[in-house]
Amino acid sequence: MEVILLERVARLGQIGDTVRVKDGYARNFLLPRGKALRATEGNKQRFENQRSQLEARNLELRKEAEAVGEKLDGQSFVLIRQAGESGVLYGSVAARDVAESLTEGGFSVNRQQIVLHTPIKTLGLHTVPVSLHPEVEVNVTLNVARSPEEAERQGRGEDVLAREELDLDELGLEVGAALADAAEDDEAV
Repeated sequence: MEVILLERVARLGQIGDTVRVKDGYARNFLLPRGKALRATEGNKQRFENQRSQLEARNLELRKEAEAVGEKLDGQSFVLIRQAGESGVLYGSVAARDVAESLTEGGFSVNRQQIVLHTPIKTLGLHTVPVSLHPEVEVNVTLNVARSPEEAERQGRGEDVLAREELDLDELGLEVGAALADAAEDDEAV
Protein backbone atom coordinates (compact mmCIF):
# COMPACT_ATOMS: atom_id res chain seq x y z
CA MET A 1 0.00 0.00 0.00
CA GLU A 2 1.26 3.46 -0.82
CA VAL A 3 0.94 6.14 1.85
CA ILE A 4 1.84 9.81 2.23
CA LEU A 5 3.77 10.47 5.44
CA LEU A 6 2.37 13.25 7.63
CA GLU A 7 5.43 13.23 9.92
CA ARG A 8 8.94 11.82 9.92
CA VAL A 9 8.96 8.07 10.54
CA ALA A 10 12.29 6.41 11.40
CA ARG A 11 13.71 4.22 8.63
CA LEU A 12 10.79 5.13 6.36
CA GLY A 13 10.87 8.78 5.29
CA GLN A 14 10.19 12.47 5.87
CA ILE A 15 7.01 14.56 5.80
CA GLY A 16 5.38 14.43 2.38
CA ASP A 17 7.20 11.34 1.13
CA THR A 18 5.06 8.81 -0.68
CA VAL A 19 6.30 5.37 0.36
CA ARG A 20 5.21 1.80 -0.21
CA VAL A 21 4.65 -0.19 2.98
CA LYS A 22 3.03 -3.49 3.86
CA ASP A 23 -0.73 -3.31 4.21
CA GLY A 24 -0.74 -4.42 7.85
CA TYR A 25 1.84 -1.80 8.87
CA ALA A 26 -0.24 0.91 7.22
CA ARG A 27 -3.62 -0.28 8.57
CA ASN A 28 -2.47 -1.12 12.09
CA PHE A 29 0.15 1.54 12.81
CA LEU A 30 0.55 4.44 10.38
CA LEU A 31 -3.08 5.25 9.57
CA PRO A 32 -4.64 4.89 13.08
CA ARG A 33 -1.92 7.02 14.68
CA GLY A 34 -2.26 9.79 12.11
CA LYS A 35 1.27 9.35 10.81
CA ALA A 36 0.17 8.79 7.20
CA LEU A 37 -2.66 9.01 4.66
CA ARG A 38 -3.45 6.58 1.85
CA ALA A 39 -1.85 7.84 -1.36
CA THR A 40 -5.02 8.57 -3.34
CA GLU A 41 -5.41 11.56 -5.65
CA GLY A 42 -7.84 13.24 -3.21
CA ASN A 43 -5.48 12.76 -0.26
CA LYS A 44 -2.52 14.04 -2.29
CA GLN A 45 -4.42 17.27 -3.02
CA ARG A 46 -5.52 17.54 0.62
CA PHE A 47 -1.93 17.04 1.80
CA GLU A 48 -0.57 19.70 -0.56
CA ASN A 49 -3.19 22.16 0.74
CA GLN A 50 -2.24 21.43 4.36
CA ARG A 51 1.51 20.95 3.86
CA SER A 52 2.58 24.30 5.35
CA GLN A 53 0.35 23.78 8.41
CA LEU A 54 1.76 20.27 8.97
CA GLU A 55 5.35 21.47 8.63
CA ALA A 56 4.72 24.38 11.03
CA ARG A 57 3.12 22.03 13.58
CA ASN A 58 6.05 19.61 13.22
CA LEU A 59 8.55 22.44 13.73
CA GLU A 60 6.70 23.63 16.85
CA LEU A 61 6.58 20.10 18.32
CA ARG A 62 10.28 19.61 17.58
CA LYS A 63 11.20 22.84 19.35
CA GLU A 64 9.20 21.78 22.41
CA ALA A 65 10.88 18.36 22.35
CA GLU A 66 14.33 19.96 22.07
CA ALA A 67 13.60 22.19 25.09
CA VAL A 68 12.55 19.17 27.17
CA GLY A 69 15.48 17.17 25.75
CA GLU A 70 18.02 19.72 26.99
CA LYS A 71 16.72 19.30 30.54
CA LEU A 72 16.31 15.51 30.31
CA ASP A 73 19.54 14.58 28.52
CA GLY A 74 22.04 12.93 30.86
CA GLN A 75 19.67 12.80 33.85
CA SER A 76 19.94 9.82 36.19
CA PHE A 77 16.97 8.02 37.74
CA VAL A 78 17.02 5.40 40.50
CA LEU A 79 14.85 2.27 40.36
CA ILE A 80 14.74 0.03 43.42
CA ARG A 81 14.12 -3.63 42.58
CA GLN A 82 14.60 -6.99 44.29
CA ALA A 83 17.48 -9.08 42.98
CA GLY A 84 19.47 -12.17 43.77
CA GLU A 85 23.06 -12.30 45.02
CA SER A 86 24.38 -12.53 41.44
CA GLY A 87 22.69 -9.22 40.51
CA VAL A 88 19.90 -10.72 38.39
CA LEU A 89 16.53 -9.08 39.02
CA TYR A 90 13.56 -11.16 40.21
CA GLY A 91 11.52 -9.35 37.56
CA SER A 92 12.59 -6.93 34.88
CA VAL A 93 12.49 -3.22 34.17
CA ALA A 94 10.29 -2.49 31.15
CA ALA A 95 9.54 0.69 29.22
CA ARG A 96 6.48 1.31 31.41
CA ASP A 97 8.67 1.33 34.55
CA VAL A 98 11.13 3.75 32.95
CA ALA A 99 8.31 6.09 31.86
CA GLU A 100 6.82 6.06 35.38
CA SER A 101 10.22 6.89 36.87
CA LEU A 102 10.72 9.80 34.46
CA THR A 103 7.19 11.07 35.18
CA GLU A 104 7.88 10.96 38.94
CA GLY A 105 11.07 12.92 38.20
CA GLY A 106 9.00 15.73 36.69
CA PHE A 107 9.15 14.90 32.97
CA SER A 108 6.06 14.14 30.89
CA VAL A 109 7.06 10.99 28.97
CA ASN A 110 4.91 8.07 27.87
CA ARG A 111 6.10 4.51 27.45
CA GLN A 112 6.01 4.63 23.63
CA GLN A 113 8.79 7.22 23.76
CA ILE A 114 11.15 4.87 25.65
CA VAL A 115 13.43 2.99 23.25
CA LEU A 116 14.08 -0.20 25.20
CA HIS A 117 14.71 -3.10 22.83
CA THR A 118 15.02 -5.69 25.61
CA PRO A 119 13.94 -5.41 29.25
CA ILE A 120 16.61 -4.65 31.86
CA LYS A 121 17.23 -7.76 33.96
CA THR A 122 20.37 -6.91 35.95
CA LEU A 123 21.47 -4.45 38.61
CA GLY A 124 23.70 -1.57 37.61
CA LEU A 125 23.76 1.59 35.52
CA HIS A 126 21.92 1.36 32.19
CA THR A 127 21.76 4.01 29.44
CA VAL A 128 18.29 4.20 27.90
CA PRO A 129 17.39 6.30 24.83
CA VAL A 130 14.19 8.38 24.95
CA SER A 131 12.63 9.52 21.66
CA LEU A 132 10.83 12.77 22.46
CA HIS A 133 10.12 13.49 18.78
CA PRO A 134 11.02 11.59 15.61
CA GLU A 135 13.94 14.00 15.21
CA VAL A 136 14.90 14.39 18.91
CA GLU A 137 16.39 11.56 20.95
CA VAL A 138 18.15 11.88 24.32
CA ASN A 139 19.76 9.40 26.72
CA VAL A 140 18.99 8.94 30.40
CA THR A 141 20.79 6.74 32.92
CA LEU A 142 18.88 4.24 35.02
CA ASN A 143 20.47 3.19 38.29
CA VAL A 144 18.86 -0.17 39.10
CA ALA A 145 19.67 -1.21 42.67
CA ARG A 146 18.32 -3.18 45.64
CA SER A 147 18.34 -0.24 48.06
CA PRO A 148 18.90 3.53 48.02
CA GLU A 149 22.30 3.02 49.70
CA GLU A 150 23.35 0.57 47.00
CA ALA A 151 22.13 3.00 44.32
CA GLU A 152 24.27 5.74 45.86
CA ARG A 153 27.34 3.46 45.83
CA GLN A 154 26.68 2.48 42.20
CA GLY A 155 26.27 6.16 41.33
CA ARG A 156 29.78 6.83 42.66
CA GLY A 157 31.10 4.14 40.31
CA GLU A 158 31.54 1.38 42.86
CA ASP A 159 30.88 -2.18 41.63
CA VAL A 160 28.55 -3.44 44.35
CA LEU A 161 28.54 -7.06 43.18
CA ALA A 162 32.34 -7.32 42.92
CA ARG A 163 32.72 -6.01 46.46
CA GLU A 164 30.29 -8.58 47.84
CA GLU A 165 32.10 -11.37 45.96
CA LEU A 166 35.40 -10.15 47.39
CA ASP A 167 33.98 -10.22 50.91
CA LEU A 168 32.75 -13.77 50.35
CA ASP A 169 36.18 -14.80 49.04
CA GLU A 170 37.87 -13.30 52.10
CA LEU A 171 35.35 -15.06 54.31
CA GLY A 172 36.08 -18.32 52.50
CA LEU A 173 39.83 -17.88 53.08
CA GLU A 174 39.24 -17.16 56.77
CA VAL A 175 37.06 -20.27 57.15
CA GLY A 176 39.68 -22.31 55.26
CA ALA A 177 42.43 -21.06 57.58
CA ALA A 178 40.31 -21.84 60.65
CA LEU A 179 39.68 -25.39 59.37
CA ALA A 180 43.39 -25.87 58.68
CA ASP A 181 44.22 -24.68 62.24
CA ALA A 182 41.59 -27.03 63.64
CA ALA A 183 43.06 -29.92 61.64
CA GLU A 184 46.56 -29.13 62.99
CA ASP A 185 45.18 -29.02 66.55
CA ASP A 186 43.58 -32.47 66.04
CA GLU A 187 46.91 -33.88 64.78
CA ALA A 188 48.72 -32.44 67.78
CA VAL A 189 46.41 -34.20 70.23
